[in-house]
Amino acid sequence: MHFPSAFKTILVSCAVLLTGQTISAQTPAKAVSAKVDALFAEWNKPGSPGAAVGVVHKGQLIYAKGFGEADVETGAPIRPETIFHVASVSKQFTAYAIVMLSQQGKLSLDDDIRTYLPEVPDFGKKITIRHLIHHTSGLRDQWNLLAMAGWQLDDVITKQHIFNLVKRQKELNFEPGSQFAYCNTGYTLLAEIVSRVGKQPYRDWMAQNVFTPLGMKNTLFYDNHERVVKGRAYSFSKSSGPENEPYKKSVLSYANAGATSLFTTVTDLAKWITNFRTASVGSQPIMTQMLERGRLTKGDSLTYAFALIHGKYKGVAFYGHDGADAGFRSTLTYFPKEDYGIIILSNAGDFNPGKKAFEIADIYLAGQLKEDKAAKPVTASVTTKDYKIDPKLLDQYTGDYQLAPGFVLSFKRENDRFFTQATGQPQFEVFPSSDSTFF
Repeated sequence: MHFPSAFKTILVSCAVLLTGQTISAQTPAKAVSAKVDALFAEWNKPGSPGAAVGVVHKGQLIYAKGFGEADVETGAPIRPETIFHVASVSKQFTAYAIVMLSQQGKLSLDDDIRTYLPEVPDFGKKITIRHLIHHTSGLRDQWNLLAMAGWQLDDVITKQHIFNLVKRQKELNFEPGSQFAYCNTGYTLLAEIVSRVGKQPYRDWMAQNVFTPLGMKNTLFYDNHERVVKGRAYSFSKSSGPENEPYKKSVLSYANAGATSLFTTVTDLAKWITNFRTASVGSQPIMTQMLERGRLTKGDSLTYAFALIHGKYKGVAFYGHDGADAGFRSTLTYFPKEDYGIIILSNAGDFNPGKKAFEIADIYLAGQLKEDKAAKPVTASVTTKDYKIDPKLLDQYTGDYQLAPGFVLSFKRENDRFFTQATGQPQFEVFPSSDSTFF
């Protein structure tokens, strides 16, 4: 979603002549880099998946390293150029394509989607492109529907499989525009709109109009599960097997794109972040539109813009998005005023990129961050608001729960308080009403 006086890197070479010997002082840049290295030390070992990490400042990739292995089977190391599946981080590229076509006058954000996708059922309610962008369409999520239909999410899932489900939907979850409900289906449909308006396959349109102009040479939308991509990472999750087999494969066979399936690297995403402020590809009006928050029909403003989620960390504004599919975990977070972007791409299912991104922000943006004020207790109108729970139970519940690809609920304990955070959403405190229920 998940999204300081700018630390100015100064390269200082200090030589001191003392008793006939030259002693070199560590440069501030190296000291900062060492602090970031330490955040990922536990992943930097043989036989472990890990992460590629990048920090962008003023258009320069000032930190770029890999930790762990891109493929635990072969031992191939992770590097900044390693290609990762980035899951829902993909959505901002799909949104960008739509906005670009809108700025070119080839579509309107308020067009009825059935103008371009007549196979979508007529629900008697107008669903607009804007509704798909902001997850306010009322359509049902493709992954949830597939799971209910008996599919496993490591099956081969094509665009046609998803469209077959959409065609059979009988009613909407809610009136379009009235509620927010994260919906991957909408972004699969948006990619198809780009394809039909652009008159070529979605992956080709994106390559021609976005990736190639930006110099993102190792970025593509992976819509064919049989395609060979050299230098890519594979995903893994913790194994419950023997201790000498700590990880198992986390298979991903998606053959659809738009909501997910972007393959990219830290070095390429650095160019994407730089385009946020320079608009060298596209235009400034496109970026202005990308940052426009969604709004419900009753007037409430959303934190969700065009697949860029607005947030604040310790008083500093940022926007970005997280992603999670199979064992892949990713985040792209940009602090616009300070002009710092943080990229973390991981192939470990137990990795928390959003948390690590903020820990990196603590290092680079230390001068302007403010300590978060303790959250005020929420007054609840339920009789169980004073229920006392054994803190050991909270430890059992702590962790990440993937409800659908790209949508994870994380729970953590801070002393005797318990917090939850959904992908791309702010953190909330939750309170026990019994040993197994919370509000």
